[in-house]
Amino acid sequence: MRIGKEDMDKPINRTIKVVEVKGGHREVGAQIGEACQQEIHHSIESARDLVNALADDLRINWNRAIIQARKYLPFVQDAYPQYLEELYGIAEGSRSSFEDVFTLNAFEGIVMDRLHLSKCTSLAVNQQRTEKQKVLVAHNEDWFPNDEEDVYLVKIVTDDEPPFLAMNYGGLLPNIGFNEAGIAQCCDTVYPVEKRVGIPRVVVGRAVLGARTISEAIQRAISPHRAAGYNHLIVHESGELYNVEVSANNFALLYDDCGYLAHTNHYLSPKMQAIEEDPDQLIGSHVRYSRALRMLKETENHTVNSLQKIQRDHMNYPCSICCHATEFENPFDREKTIAALVMDLSEKVMVMAWGNPCRNLYYSFAL
Repeated sequence: MRIGKEDMDKPINRTIKVVEVKGGHREVGAQIGEACQQEIHHSIESARDLVNALADDLRINWNRAIIQARKYLPFVQDAYPQYLEELYGIAEGSRSSFEDVFTLNAFEGIVMDRLHLSKCTSLAVNQQRTEKQKVLVAHNEDWFPNDEEDVYLVKIVTDDEPPFLAMNYGGLLPNIGFNEAGIAQCCDTVYPVEKRVGIPRVVVGRAVLGARTISEAIQRAISPHRAAGYNHLIVHESGELYNVEVSANNFALLYDDCGYLAHTNHYLSPKMQAIEEDPDQLIGSHVRYSRALRMLKETENHTVNSLQKIQRDHMNYPCSICCHATEFENPFDREKTIAALVMDLSEKVMVMAWGNPCRNLYYSFAL
């Protein structure tokens, strides 16, 4: 089935849940847990069902995943006890098992690193390439279709960090958004040979949103004892644009000097390409990256609308930037865009579509 013009002319109006929390780290976690109890329970059930459905292929089931996750716990306790408190709060507020919540946040390291799935597209443009001297950051979050119903926005004000606004789903720690210090982050999964038991990448991503400067944000993206890494697309409201490509032991900083950058799910730096696992399985990521880069270059002065046009693109459908790949037999191969967002760092506003942006309306939210 292809998406035709008649489908795109019928946008769906869906209200996105916005959760506003304030207090210490355990308090904000508990408030999120209470407000999103249904979403958290469903995300745990979905992860458990996915793992158990492929237990023979993965050689792991949910109970074994919990045992594996325990190995990551001391690293989080040592490096980021405040975010461990948030996870305890999420479990308490949602009346979930802490072990289930923590396993969900270590899920990529335990399970996903055994697979090679192309997910997410991130973009950024600064004053050189925007109307009205804007700094804009965009992200399509591609993930398992079952998790789409668990998406929400969260505004967090803690006692010791800049307030931030982030897209999130289920029982995860938020890591895609921007904070009051003018730091924005998008995360793209990458697949290095180098991985280990350590700080789960979701926790590292949450730490970046707590940064007050761009150097602190980059430093947190390469936290010692990290388990593996994302590509962290990190942007400052001044117009500084970085891709921070990370593995367990290595990283590369890719700095923009042309006014735009993009990233998908393969490494761009030669240093990191040398430690990429099975790059021949990431052709779809290369196609999305090339398409996004071409569309960025074709527009001289970008706006929120021009970035939304890229987010809706269906070239290479269903594995397109706007992803609709939900028909594969193996449940671990099924993915779709569950949220699309554009952040205006100059105005500290996020516009977001819940689900595929070709079908769903964008709504505006201010920090």
